[in-house]
Amino acid sequence: MIQLIRGFKDILPGEVELWQKIEQEARTLFESFGFREIRIPIMEKTELFKRSIGEDTDIVEKEMYTFADRGGDMVTLRPEATASIVRAYIQHKLYAPDPAQRLYMIGPMFRRERPQKGRYRQFYQIDAEVLGVKSPLADAQLIYLLVLLLERLNVAGAEARINSLGCHACRPDFRAALQKLLASVGDRLCEDCTRRKDRNPLRVLDCKVPACREALSDAPSVVDYLCDDCRRDFDELQAALTSLGVAYIVDKRLVRGLDYYTRATFEIQTGELGAQSAVAGGGRYDKLVKELGGPDLPATGFAIGFDRLAEIVGLQAGDYQPRPDVFLAALGERSRSLAFEWCCRLGREGIRVEMELGDKSLKSLMKSADRLGAAHVLMIGDKEREEKVALLRNMGTKEQIAVPFDGVIATVKRLLTK
Repeated sequence: MIQLIRGFKDILPGEVELWQKIEQEARTLFESFGFREIRIPIMEKTELFKRSIGEDTDIVEKEMYTFADRGGDMVTLRPEATASIVRAYIQHKLYAPDPAQRLYMIGPMFRRERPQKGRYRQFYQIDAEVLGVKSPLADAQLIYLLVLLLERLNVAGAEARINSLGCHACRPDFRAALQKLLASVGDRLCEDCTRRKDRNPLRVLDCKVPACREALSDAPSVVDYLCDDCRRDFDELQAALTSLGVAYIVDKRLVRGLDYYTRATFEIQTGELGAQSAVAGGGRYDKLVKELGGPDLPATGFAIGFDRLAEIVGLQAGDYQPRPDVFLAALGERSRSLAFEWCCRLGREGIRVEMELGDKSLKSLMKSADRLGAAHVLMIGDKEREEKVALLRNMGTKEQIAVPFDGVIATVKRLLTK
């Protein structure tokens, strides 16, 4: 038997309905705030991710699915959505009529990480981006959207954490202070942090290894090194969150693993996920549009881990499983042929309908209707066919009414929708 690839998963009926509910809530909320959907390719030129994410990041170095196509070009299955959205923003000149664009997408990403609970090699994200807006109010609105979405999905214990990564003017001083500390505790760092400390030192702050966290307990805070502009933006972000009633924690260890982030960064964490506490994260990336060949325009955004989110929502998958409006129970070949015609015509009218296509007893058919949770059963056998009257049973009240064959589709539709 051929099984699926390790690190991938099937989303089966019974679970997919919950995913659809989450998608529906996200789409409704985003579009209420002026976001429009964008659909981007699953595959891009590798150069896009090297230039945006950074060649020294773990994603580019170790995790991307990259290969040469038949023409010899290097291509990559997208590991995240932001770079692709920015590429589309530039390529199609979406900034021309108005630089301010609010875009969102929902779909799969690919990284060859070690599979673990809630973490897959094909995983799904809900992504939202605000392009062409410099104001920290855009960051505040994104955090507010995340909090609202999690509230609507009944996620317990969600907590907003924020930080500032500074900008090209103030980050060098912080980086120098951090590297000085890292040099003094280098022998206490894990293998990954030893590799990162010279090439991507901010990532060391995010390490979950206890020994590294202890070694960096006195690490400097980026916030203490902010220039006047970054300080003003960070203060405005906090004031906006307070005015919106969003509780938050300033977390000096909060960094992002991608090179393009600057200034405000944020995460939504929850204790429902154990060590992998972040369910969503994002921040500002004001230089990425220009670095990818577009105009010098700011941007900010976030991504939600869909797989993780589906594990912790306070919703029951069974509440969203579709149940038939009517189940057709036909006895005998001639009755089954007629019922099959009705089944197709009812479905065309938008009525959710099911029927057994094989030869089964009435008892067996009624068991099937119960198992599916059908609201009504439309029964037809030899007697009903002779009298040209079917029986419609309400499975809740057990009440039965006669439905003449003549106009049966219109009659059933009227009875089910009144």
